[in-house]
Amino acid sequence: MPGRTTLMAGAGLAALAVLGTALYGSGLLPGNTGGALQPCAGATPALARVDAAAKGEVAGMQALKQARPAPEIRFKGPDGAETGLSGLKGRLLLVNLWATWCAPCKAEMPALDRLQTELGGPDFAVVAINVDTRNLDKPPEWLKQAGIHALPFYADPGGRVLPAIQRDTQSPGLPTTMLIDAQGCTIGVMKGPAAWSSPDGLGLIRAVLGRESQGSQSRS
Repeated sequence: MPGRTTLMAGAGLAALAVLGTALYGSGLLPGNTGGALQPCAGATPALARVDAAAKGEVAGMQALKQARPAPEIRFKGPDGAETGLSGLKGRLLLVNLWATWCAPCKAEMPALDRLQTELGGPDFAVVAINVDTRNLDKPPEWLKQAGIHALPFYADPGGRVLPAIQRDTQSPGLPTTMLIDAQGCTIGVMKGPAAWSSPDGLGLIRAVLGRESQGSQSRS
């Protein structure tokens, strides 16, 4: 019965089309732009702000073409207990990797300390992670001698963070800095040092936080 066969085939195709639409909308099929495959889709406005404000002393901050979840690295917090970036979510983070054997790293630490003093709070923090794996008493002692007081001491003596960040950012050296939004999405990467407490550095963070008007008032 050709007529019946044609009807059954048509019904089967219709069912497949409905199933395909449902799967595509759920984010289970390749190429879908649904939320399941784009957990950082909401970061698009922040990417534009980073791109517009990365100039002058912080021109090296590169806004990602598309935000992505930050790597779940583990390291020691100021109390010595293990923590991770997921435990610091909820505010904009400037995550900086540094070492005492890295001269450019040490040169920018005072500026990072001033940035934390100036803008650190419930919506922003500098997370400077020391990646020394030897002479572990040296990094905190150097911070004291350099007058670094505002930055909490984060460290990775186990050597896990540096290779993980190098793979994620394609940055072979130090310092490397990541800008991570409150939802835990990487929105910018800086390869090399910067004058973070300069007007350009403060302006970048204020712009991403949506504080441009506040920054303008403080300069007037």
